Amino acid sequence: MPSWQQAMEAARAAVNGGIAVLEIVRSTPGVFEVLQALANEYPTKAFGVGTVLTAEDAKTAMKAGAKFLMSPATVNDILDDVRDTDVLYMPGVMTPTEIYSAHNAGAKIVKIYPVSALGGIRYISAIRKPFSHIPMVASQGITIDSVGDYIAPGAISVVLSDAIFDKEAMNQNNFDVVNRLATSAAVQGKIAVERKKR
Repeated sequence: MPSWQQAMEAARAAVNGGIAVLEIVRSTPGVFEVLQALANEYPTKAFGVGTVLTAEDAKTAMKAGAKFLMSPATVNDILDDVRDTDVLYMPGVMTPTEIYSAHNAGAKIVKIYPVSALGGIRYISAIRKPFSHIPMVASQGITIDSVGDYIAPGAISVVLSDAIFDKEAMNQNNFDVVNRLATSAAVQGKIAVERKKR
């Protein structure tokens, strides 16, 4: 099965499992074509591109229908390019200075990356205290079972790429596993958000 077709089937399995917001990493073969096809097939879902490191890639992603962009670092050219658009850019940040600087430069949401290497849930809990006004997405190394643990101390969302797109399942083109993992992740996300509202 061609890589772009595998990406399409895996994305369909995740969306059909209940995932409403899906990041397609830049390294995915045919990423922009896959994005455009998914955006056309599922117009009520939000698809974006992750690991975007250049303004050129950001512009191509936006033309293909990306609703959001993510980077592992803050790329100021991308931040400038999305300023007057409806596309959300979530730059990757680690330190308090990076969080503050990205937000001050115009980022509406920041992506704490790599969160597991920074201390995971404890880091989110600690960093939210001085920056409670800055929405944060936790990314990297998060398991489906820990979604609620990240949402409770203040993450508004989590990135579950590896948890949903299980390496073994992907190697075997086992999209039923991807669908089951996506269903489980969607349920855990809903539970976590409801719990936080109380």
